[in-house]
Parts: sequence; structure tokens; C-alpha cells
Amino acid sequence: MSLRPIASPLFLRKKKKQFPHFQEELDRQVKEIIKSPLSGEPKKGILKGVRVHKFKYKNQLYLLSYEPNFKSGHIYLYTFGTHEGFYEELERYVR
Repeated sequence: MSLRPIASPLFLRKKKKQFPHFQEELDRQVKEIIKSPLSGEPKKGILKGVRVHKFKYKNQLYLLSYEPNFKSGHIYLYTFGTHEGFYEELERYVR
């Protein structure tokens, strides 16, 4: 059974503002996450259960946060961005 991605409103809002090439790269990364949902780095503390997938686009490292839920068959996509301020934004959103 393959997991279905569900994007948060924050994820969709940020994706909409990106260039088309970057949007395509995001789609490729989401497909990669669906193939191996446990590949991302698991987080601790308030972000327990959340995983972060790292990828490079034009020599810039990006982080994509998600939470797999195997019982419901979904992967919830929280947000993405560069490392600067990423975890603060993610913590605000998860709370």
C-alpha cells in the first residue's frame, strides 16, 4: 500500500510562490518520500513524529518536513525551506 500525501495550507501557500522548476523538484522529492517514508531524519522533543528530508536545488540545501501515518495511509507535508529559521517556523506550525 502506498501512502498518499496531504499538504498543509502552509506548504501549499509556500509552494505556490515558488518558480515552476522548483515546484517540479518539490514534486520529485515528495515522490521520493512516498517511496521510502522512513528515510528522513526523525526529530525529538516537540517535533516528535516529524521527519525532515534534505535535498539540494541549485547548490542550496532545502529541508522538507513531513509526518508519515501508516494507520491512515497518509503522509502529512508540513513545510519546506532553507535551514535559516526552518525549525522555528516548523515548531510554531506544529503547536
